[in-house]
Amino acid sequence: MTTTQQQPTPAGDPAAAGAEKTFFGHPRMLFNLFTVELWERFSFYGMQAILAYYMYFEVTQGGLGLDQGLALSLVGAYGGGVYLSTIVTAWMADRLFGSERTLFGSAIVVMAGHIALALLPGTVGLAVGLILVALGSGGVKAASGALVGSLYARKDPRRDAGFSIFYMGVNIGGLLGPLLTGLLHERLGFHYGFGAAAVGMAVGLAIYAAGRKNLPAESHHVANPLPRAARTKYAWGTIAGLAVLITVLATGLVNPDNLATSMAIAAVVASIIYFAVILTSKKVDGTERKRVTAFIPLYIASAAFWALFQQQFTFIAVYSEQRLDRNLFGWDMPASWVQSINPVFIIIFAAVFAAFWTKLGDRQPATPLKFGAALTIIGIAYLVFIPLESLEQTPLLALVGILLLCTWAELLLSPIGLSVTTKLAPVAFTTQMIALFYLSISLGTTLAGILAGFYTEGNEIPYFVALGGTSILLGLALAAATPGIKKLMAGVK
Repeated sequence: MTTTQQQPTPAGDPAAAGAEKTFFGHPRMLFNLFTVELWERFSFYGMQAILAYYMYFEVTQGGLGLDQGLALSLVGAYGGGVYLSTIVTAWMADRLFGSERTLFGSAIVVMAGHIALALLPGTVGLAVGLILVALGSGGVKAASGALVGSLYARKDPRRDAGFSIFYMGVNIGGLLGPLLTGLLHERLGFHYGFGAAAVGMAVGLAIYAAGRKNLPAESHHVANPLPRAARTKYAWGTIAGLAVLITVLATGLVNPDNLATSMAIAAVVASIIYFAVILTSKKVDGTERKRVTAFIPLYIASAAFWALFQQQFTFIAVYSEQRLDRNLFGWDMPASWVQSINPVFIIIFAAVFAAFWTKLGDRQPATPLKFGAALTIIGIAYLVFIPLESLEQTPLLALVGILLLCTWAELLLSPIGLSVTTKLAPVAFTTQMIALFYLSISLGTTLAGILAGFYTEGNEIPYFVALGGTSILLGLALAAATPGIKKLMAGVK
């Protein structure tokens, strides 16, 4: 961290950037936010790297002994729940608590969830821990980006670079988390791995707390306070919603066996309602309505992409443990370390892709074509598994190559997904469109768990052909439809 000794100036003032204490030329609070996000992602990905194993490993191996298919569907449902909670916690930040208090409180909830996983026994600890981590991670995700944005004026030329530095924290955490928790799981047991995730979150929280008072004043304010008169109505609505949730759980209408399917249905229904409300609103003009229509195939593409990509935590976790040759010079690498391969590639290639798009400028492919390419590439990655099926064990280098393809596909879709969503959103429905984007990720992540339940060593080739082939067909269809979608986008690229 680089600093100067001059008196600090108002955050976001580019003209005075040299006069403030800085973190690589950026507002010093970026370091605190970078750190809390790094450790939150460390804890999140570290826990997720060993979560499936904890569920389906036998009790004699320290696990819970759940059916493998059920375990993978629960991992998917949990991942989908993180993105669903993002929508709720973003509303709470905007209307009730403000971004700063939402971030601080959510980080505490994340830490409590990991402590529950580490200390509470059996399925009780699993349920309590996953609910708390899902709610807390959604809150951190919702609030952290807003706080980074508050450090800069809208026209500050450092703004994009600041977000790039912040995004690097995500990937460093995603790299280190599985390495440490996986090693602790191998040497000491699952609960030590979960405990390390809790300690990591505590470190990030302590660093953030030391500087939270230095955030811009606007970050402590509620952007759009909920009127006092409306609070009673929302309170009763929340109570009614909780009552319905408790009822469906208590009666077994929703249970562990159908939880993932129920969440997928909920995401689809919520998405349809969102689209219907936006498209029929009198606040949306003709051009905006066309742009929302153009977003529909992108929504489908996003959900399909994440249904394959998020299988790193489901199918690929199983594959790494059962089929992968992890022997390195006589030492068996923990299966969970495979989860750190993607963050390494992101750190290497994110800047390369960004520079490439910058160089192309207006000549770069349209967003639908990038989405189509992402689906095609990740489909090819799944087809690459087919020739490996005849081998007794898959070489580690082969899986590294497959994950490299997945990373290139991610960089074609993920970084620009939220950006194009905001560009296509009607003025009156910007937040709802962002919610739709997160719903596509929630749906895809939940589907990743459901689909992984169909994977067994006896049906590997049909599994790879079905998923890889479908993804390629969707990608080619989206590419073919790009000219028509571009017309609907009405000037948005």
